[in-house]
Amino acid sequence: MIPSINPPGDRTIGLLAYLYGPGRREEHVDPHLVASFDGMAPDPGRDPNTTLKALQQLLDQPVQALPEHARPAKYVWHTSVRTAPGDRMLSDEEWAEVARRIVAATGIDPGDGQSGCRWAAVRHADDHIHIVATLVCEDGTRPDDFRSGKRAQAEARLIEKELGLHQVAPGDGTAAQRPTSAERHKAERQGRERTAREELRETVRRAVAGATGDEEFFDRLAAAGLLVKKRVAPSGDLLGYKVALPDDRNKDGEPVYYPGARLAPDLSLPRIRERWSMDQSESPPAPGPMAPSAARRHAAAALSDAVLVVHNGEDAVASAHISAAGEVLDALAKTSAAYTRDQLREAAEAFERASRSHIRAARGHDQALRQAARELVRSGPALGRGEDGAATAMAIDMLLFLITAVAHWHARKGHAQQADAAHRAAEHLRGAYRVAAEQPLAVLHQRGRNLARPLLERQADAVRAAMPELAEQVLAEPGWPSLAATLADAEAVGHISTDLLARVAGRRELGTAESVSDVLVWRVRRMADLPADSYPEYVTAAGLQRDSAVPGTADALGAGTTNGPVRRR
Repeated sequence: MIPSINPPGDRTIGLLAYLYGPGRREEHVDPHLVASFDGMAPDPGRDPNTTLKALQQLLDQPVQALPEHARPAKYVWHTSVRTAPGDRMLSDEEWAEVARRIVAATGIDPGDGQSGCRWAAVRHADDHIHIVATLVCEDGTRPDDFRSGKRAQAEARLIEKELGLHQVAPGDGTAAQRPTSAERHKAERQGRERTAREELRETVRRAVAGATGDEEFFDRLAAAGLLVKKRVAPSGDLLGYKVALPDDRNKDGEPVYYPGARLAPDLSLPRIRERWSMDQSESPPAPGPMAPSAARRHAAAALSDAVLVVHNGEDAVASAHISAAGEVLDALAKTSAAYTRDQLREAAEAFERASRSHIRAARGHDQALRQAARELVRSGPALGRGEDGAATAMAIDMLLFLITAVAHWHARKGHAQQADAAHRAAEHLRGAYRVAAEQPLAVLHQRGRNLARPLLERQADAVRAAMPELAEQVLAEPGWPSLAATLADAEAVGHISTDLLARVAGRRELGTAESVSDVLVWRVRRMADLPADSYPEYVTAAGLQRDSAVPGTADALGAGTTNGPVRRR
């Protein structure tokens, strides 16, 4: 249940006309009162003998009783209270009790003999009500509505539990500002899937990913097509910025600008600068971008190290890594092929909430992740096949484990909204992984099935020796042939299978994987510095039985061959 308190207004009649009207899209059905301050307010929706004007005059009486100079300019208080999708439909009587509890909790009408404001609750849809009040009490004083939004949210959490509704995770004040009703209606009129605020937040967030200074950041905003205004002090120092979409205009035809801090708490210029403040002492990166596959392999290594930091590091250091993980995810979504882009974009949007908490990040410890994000952006778009595609699967695999670790970290700290957001991001990453990993794992699967039996048995013995607790699970999984082929590749270039497996078996998050063998494939290939997707010439020496049934990598990926089952993580 979400109470949404709007800024105060100055026309009670205007708000009532909207609530009792058809709505902007004819969505209002049977508008009527469910409750009021005295239980006897006239209802223009159900009583043909009364009018909106009568209800407005009743609500406005305490305001009008004051001398004109003492009347507040903005005196109309308005909140909507909405149930979650999937909740049962509440009766009018239940909504009436919800309204009474909300106005009491917020100080609008506290009860217990205390003077309160006049209010009315209007229902014109199954899933929500609107509460209208005038901000002058019956005795002429102003109500104690300080922090009414937080008080309404706290009461809503109690109501949800008592009425058996979906229980919303409590917030901590670090969430980005929600789009207003006016912004949502405007987006609908313009045919946008998202509001301007939401589009700007995503674009600015991506511009931050891996940036190392003001100039690069603002160049990225301009390249993304945003209108940018900078706030400059008389001294010439840059103090802040605001951005607008070129086609988002107000009634006067002027662009609607949003300051960075209104997009998200960590997108103000001072907070953004904290990210790259430690970069200035770092040596400059090598000239020229690396290949997309190499950038993804570097990112996987940085993400792997970050998992241990989130598990074992100090809170401020872990917080910095969590924030920087969001940058890596944004960069990966921006540069990945079309077949994973939507899921990665949704994962990044969900994880945005998980990237902030009241634990202030200790910047400077997150440079490996920020550099990984920078390399991903500089490397440009990746192909959806071959080494690029397989390296993408490797990076997503490691990112999934990091974000799962982040969800557990937030849960331990009591950050309910952030933990929920990280879990939602992980679900989108699982979808992206399944698509990205399907073809490269199919190639490895077919190769593993054609390994010579002595070699296959030797790799199975290595698994039993290195990870006895998980060995039987790994050997029984559909992904075992892919792992066997990977271990054969590693041995062919001089590695010892048991040593590699022992190194990855010690990672505490390994047991949480849906397919341990799939995870081991990417870990071993990364640790052994094997190409994520190659069909090396040395595989014959490693014992692979070549025959016409075994496709080459290029053939398998180019033709979309999917030998072997697709595994779920």
